[in-house]
Parts: sequence; C-alpha cells; structure tokens
Amino acid sequence: MAGDDAQRHGRTEDEWNRLTEEGLRFLEQRARLGKVTSYTEMNTVLSRRTGFREFDFTQDGERHAMGQLLVRITEQERQRSGHMISSLVHYLDENDAGPGFYKFAQELGVLAPSAKADEKLVFWAAEVQAMFDYYRHG
Repeated sequence: MAGDDAQRHGRTEDEWNRLTEEGLRFLEQRARLGKVTSYTEMNTVLSRRTGFREFDFTQDGERHAMGQLLVRITEQERQRSGHMISSLVHYLDENDAGPGFYKFAQELGVLAPSAKADEKLVFWAAEVQAMFDYYRHG
C-alpha cells in the first residue's frame, strides 16, 4: 500500500505493516483450526493484538481500509500457498465472502470476470478448503 493511501486512512506505514503481520498470523491460526472468521472478529482481534484502534465499519473509507489490509495479507501469503487466505474472512452471520474478495480474485486472474453467483460461491468454497488443507498439511 502506498504511503499516501496509508496516511489517508489515518494509519502510518508501520501500523499497516504490524496489522498485516498480525492479520496474517491470525488467519493462519484460523486455517490450522479449519475455521473461518468474520470481519468483526478479525477487527477485534487485530485491535487487541496491536493496541491500534479498530476499523470503523460504519464509514466507507474504513471498510475500504480493511479490504486493503486483506489484499496486503493475501498478496504476502499467496506467494507460499498459491491461494487466497482472505477467503477465510466473511460477513458476520453470512456464509460467503464479500464482493471485494471476488473483485480481487478477478484482478488476480483466478476467477473469470463473467463468473455467475453460483460459480463465485464454488470458487470461494474451494479457496477456503485449499487454505485449510495447506495449513493442516502444509
């Protein structure tokens, strides 16, 4: 994430680096347990582990910032597993990833831009399972 973008969300590059590190650690732990998480739980865990303020999901910019954090985490982790660890994060009380996940998958070229809703769901489920398998056996 460019320094200007990090500043725009009221966080320093050091904060983004620490959030990325702790976020990755948390998602790796979830994968080893074979469990997904929610944006809300991840937000709370990151704040508790880092001491930084939580993202305020009532604000568009803060939701975007969490999405950017998940992109950073996924880009870093994907070099190892070849999959999207952000698949483990979904909306509270939902059984699906957010639209940003699918958009990012399309940007990475791992999901067709023309994918229908059921194809997206199958892709997401496969990514979740791939992360569970990688961290349980990897």
